[in-house]
Amino acid sequence: MVAAVIKKEDKILIARRKEGKHLEFKWEFPGGKVEEGEKEEITIERELLEEFNVKVKVHQFITESFYDYGHIKVKLMAYLVEHIDGVFNPTDHDKIEWIKIEDQKQYDFAPADIPINDYLLAHGI
Repeated sequence: MVAAVIKKEDKILIARRKEGKHLEFKWEFPGGKVEEGEKEEITIERELLEEFNVKVKVHQFITESFYDYGHIKVKLMAYLVEHIDGVFNPTDHDKIEWIKIEDQKQYDFAPADIPINDYLLAHGI
């Protein structure tokens, strides 16, 4: 799985999962599942186009997170991503917000995303 840390000025983009989805109403960094044989950077570009109708450029790897949800173990790879084109129009999420990194504790994040937040708080981007 991959997560996109999209930075705009001094803020990052977060998205809230829709009602009825696994982890409904939890906030997360957008991203998705890596298909077999697919590079993580391509997954991010594909997922953001599918889920938000935006084009992005993937920069560098930031950090990774591991979480055991009981029914599934997740390895989440986070990348710094630049928004290139398009207006964010979420399809798998009911809300998006641009927040300052230090404000992330005010949001109820999915457990696998929390170590990414902790890394960003400690190291910045």
